[in-house]
Amino acid sequence: MKYFQKFIYLLISIVLILLVSSFSTKKVLGQDHPDEANSLDSLARLYYDQGKYAEAEPLFKRVLEIREKVLGSDHPDVAASLNNLAGLYCDQGKYAEAEPLYKRALEISEKVLGADHPDVAASLNNLALLYNDQGKYAEAEPLYKRALEISEKVLGADHPDV
Repeated sequence: MKYFQKFIYLLISIVLILLVSSFSTKKVLGQDHPDEANSLDSLARLYYDQGKYAEAEPLFKRVLEIREKVLGSDHPDVAASLNNLAGLYCDQGKYAEAEPLYKRALEISEKVLGADHPDVAASLNNLALLYNDQGKYAEAEPLYKRALEISEKVLGADHPDV
């Protein structure tokens, strides 16, 4: 029981730190500052990891909104935000909402980072997982293969992430 209490205390402390950080960042730097987006993203990830999807979704959406406004619609951080929101939808079985987000994230990553970047492989893998979860194996397979090719090319065939 002692360890459980310490764990709960730690979680509460993290949430409070993130909330205070988010408030302070917003107050000092403004609500559309990239640091505000980073603080909100951390809190959204915490909620997501806890299965608190209803709390995470508006935060992920706000992070995406800030990053698009401040960084531009074709920035790698926007692609990461799209992947986060799509992952949230995927975990809830909202595949129709997730798919265009994953596709847009892939498009941004390919355009900005190049076709052989590890983030492109991750985006391909995310989209393949979406199709796999829906039983669309014929659509998933070429994406998995391309992700594997990129990973082997960039990281080497013996790398643990391959």
